[in-house]
Amino acid sequence: MEPLLIFLLALILVLILTTYVRLHPFLSLVLTSLCIGIMAGRPEEALSTISSGMGKVFAQFAIIITAGSILGIVLEKNGGMDIIASDLVSLSKRPLLALNMLGFVFAVPFMCSILAFVVFSPLAKDVSRRSNISAGIAATSLVLGTLASFGLLYPSPVIISAASEMHVDIAKVFFMGLAIAFPISLLGYRYATRSIKMKEHDYVLETTSLDKGSKSRASAYIPICLPIMLILAGTSFTHPLIAFIGDPNVALLIGVLLCLVWSRSYGKELHEWIEKAIRRSGIVLLDLCGGGALGATFTMTGAGEALGKMFLDLALPALLIPFLVAVAVQTVQGSRVVTMLVVPSLIMPILPQLGLPAEISLLSMACGTFLVSHVNDPFFWIFRDLAELETGEALRYYTFGGILMGSTGLLLLGCVYLIAF
Repeated sequence: MEPLLIFLLALILVLILTTYVRLHPFLSLVLTSLCIGIMAGRPEEALSTISSGMGKVFAQFAIIITAGSILGIVLEKNGGMDIIASDLVSLSKRPLLALNMLGFVFAVPFMCSILAFVVFSPLAKDVSRRSNISAGIAATSLVLGTLASFGLLYPSPVIISAASEMHVDIAKVFFMGLAIAFPISLLGYRYATRSIKMKEHDYVLETTSLDKGSKSRASAYIPICLPIMLILAGTSFTHPLIAFIGDPNVALLIGVLLCLVWSRSYGKELHEWIEKAIRRSGIVLLDLCGGGALGATFTMTGAGEALGKMFLDLALPALLIPFLVAVAVQTVQGSRVVTMLVVPSLIMPILPQLGLPAEISLLSMACGTFLVSHVNDPFFWIFRDLAELETGEALRYYTFGGILMGSTGLLLLGCVYLIAF
């Protein structure tokens, strides 16, 4: 069977299994990978390819996802999150902008945009209640902030796997991603607040409503800020020790250890928090391993070369091709991280013909993951339920907000490309 037909049928099968059958994403992705092997006439090879694809993803993400989950849960429970949230609200004087920045700041250290949204949802509801602003608007400002950084900033799981596979300059990816992510996060804030008739500065959240307890600011900020600083140092210096502690796995583990040391007085409760975090990260890792299996089997069939040839024959702008491939995969299966596990295997074979720097191609794919997230995206339903919205309202806030941010991100990337290259 032709690789392009296999690719199309596989996407349709994923859509059916996830959206209509409501099968768990892990099972949907693995079953589709097996079907790809059968359609390609290489079922035995597909089995080994699936295993290697899943193993590669687990090796790359197991420590990162687990460490981020532990950081998020422990800081939420021990009051560290309240300190940082209170500080950001105090500095901004605009509660909805503060919510947006909270999502933006925490999505990457937690290695999970959903976790960052869930943690700060009570604060969003408090802002909504006190200011007579729609709960959907407050939640939208928060959720679009989480999507902006999680989708574009290294070492987010969305970026880190593709960055490794494409052998990009990490510092360039980080700073170019930041130049795009921060403006589109603010755009998400403006999109969320566009219907507010009152002036936002008429309402200021009372920071005393957040109980800081006896915790120090150092115990709240250092476990999050130090790993990011170490990772950036690891990309900038070649000394073996700095490279070691600057590895994302090691840097995040250092942050976790510091967080646990500062929380040791919680005793048995601390162990319960860690267990909860590990269980949560296990579910995420299974989904990612399914994405790794799907990407590996697509590579096995040669779908990337065939898809690339089709786009090249259409004479589309080179910058648009990685973006559109990511949009197609994201629209069908819903997970941004899975999309970025699959799409590089499709784009890498045609990268020389595109003539784009690897960093630009990667960020073009990343912008494509913002489109089109809808009912097959687990985050969509979490957002809808916690924001207490109807499905149509969630589509307007979450889905169309993502479309606006991703499209704008691509335009900004084009500007970065013209300036930096």
